[in-house]
Amino acid sequence: MTAATYQYVDLPDAAVVTTRSLLTARENITDTVAARAMMCIHGGAGHGKTLAVNTCLRELEPGEDVRRVTFRARPTARAVRYELFTALDLPGEPPRHPSEFDRLLKNALAEHPRTFLVDEAQWLNGEAFEYFRYLWDEPSTQLAIIFVGGAGCHTVLRREPMLSSRVFIWQQFTRLTPDEVLEVIPLFHPLWADAGPEDITFADSHAAHGNFRAWAQLTAHTRTALARTGRPRVDQELLRWAFSRLA
Repeated sequence: MTAATYQYVDLPDAAVVTTRSLLTARENITDTVAARAMMCIHGGAGHGKTLAVNTCLRELEPGEDVRRVTFRARPTARAVRYELFTALDLPGEPPRHPSEFDRLLKNALAEHPRTFLVDEAQWLNGEAFEYFRYLWDEPSTQLAIIFVGGAGCHTVLRREPMLSSRVFIWQQFTRLTPDEVLEVIPLFHPLWADAGPEDITFADSHAAHGNFRAWAQLTAHTRTALARTGRPRVDQELLRWAFSRLA
């Protein structure tokens, strides 16, 4: 379900850093799964939501049957049914009639406890969210659901009182603070372990702005610059070259 070193870019030697947000997510996910409940993790792009959730869910495997579903457009209930059919590895052809399809999914979800990671949940509309609630509300299903998405995910969920009232835990991911950057980034990659705090602060204030995805991009470009120049460590001239590659 997850990769051991899930990162936005292929970045050799990068580490998963235990930030405060990740520690909170670990507690929240563990409690949600134990309660067979639903939770929502939301926040801006690049703040580390998906990486944190993948890391935390990986720690629950293989004892927990975790299935991941991702949506890239506004799906209908029919599209959600087909996505779940695929995620559950159900045999045969998907049923044609909604009632038959629903019965098949309910029976499959009643077999043993499962956790669904619903990534990119900001793409879900009210109809799709309602279908997840419909399955979760079925007494025979043993289902935990973790919705992960941008700010739109939180907004849409809050508009659906039947679903939002059932959400067990809400967690928002935010940017790293300047103090967190100085604490976390040297642990993220060896390149920054040798950098001075003034250079890390310079990089954050000019390019990364507390965003983990931006830090991954910047690290990749800075690593290239070090290899090409042969310099032993990061400096501000080299960082300015890396900045020029970023929008």
